Formats: sequence, structure tokens, C-alpha cells
Amino acid sequence: MKFILVVCCLVAAVVARPSDKYTDKYDNLDIQEILENKRLLEAYVNCILDKGKCTAEGKELKEHLQEAIETGCEKCTEAQEKGAYKAIEYLIKNELDIWHKLTDRFDPSGKWRKKYEDRAKANGVVIPEE
Repeated sequence: MKFILVVCCLVAAVVARPSDKYTDKYDNLDIQEILENKRLLEAYVNCILDKGKCTAEGKELKEHLQEAIETGCEKCTEAQEKGAYKAIEYLIKNELDIWHKLTDRFDPSGKWRKKYEDRAKANGVVIPEE
């Protein structure tokens, strides 16, 4: 879930540093551009779901996504956390099928999905009925 937290899609980067934060190497990645470009978005999602090749950024994201989801992005930089929530809200509003694929993979019990969806609702995002 940067998946979701794409999702944490895609949340900037993620290689642990001694400071207990993920690397800020990719913090300037334009998350909005990735989300709005179907080809780029699908490439990242396929990487994360082990269905396609990964860019360096995708590999970093995939490596730490589960931990970021389960810790509420505890080791994320400020830019990564903002990017994660931007990605989550975008996916819920615009790419619900991708959101479900990511949550099915990284949160099969739904424990974290509810938390992130509740946060999105609090920010005015309408969660479509399934």
C-alpha cells in the first residue's frame, strides 16, 4: 500500500539509511506525473506486483513497500509521506482497480487498507461502493 502507500505508489524512494529513514535519493520524483501517465503508472504497478521490469526507483519502492505500509510510513521522509498519501488518494479516486490489486497483494486482511481509506475519507475522498 506507498502501495498503497504506491501507492505508497510510488512514494518516492526507499532504501534504509543509518538514520532509520529511507533514502531521499528519489524525493524529487514527480509523483503526480507518474499517476497521471497511464503507461508510467502501469509500469510501476507491474514492477511492484512482480509482473514487469523495475526501474531503480521501482526497485527501491518495492523493497520497502510492505514495511512502509505496516508502519504508516514511519521511515519515510516528509516528501515520501506526502507522495504516498497523494498516490493513495489518487488511486482510490481514479484507479480503483489498481488500488485493489495493491491492497490485495500487500494487505490481504484489509487491516491497513481501512486505515488509509479512512484517512482519504477524512480528506474528502469519496470511496466508491464496490
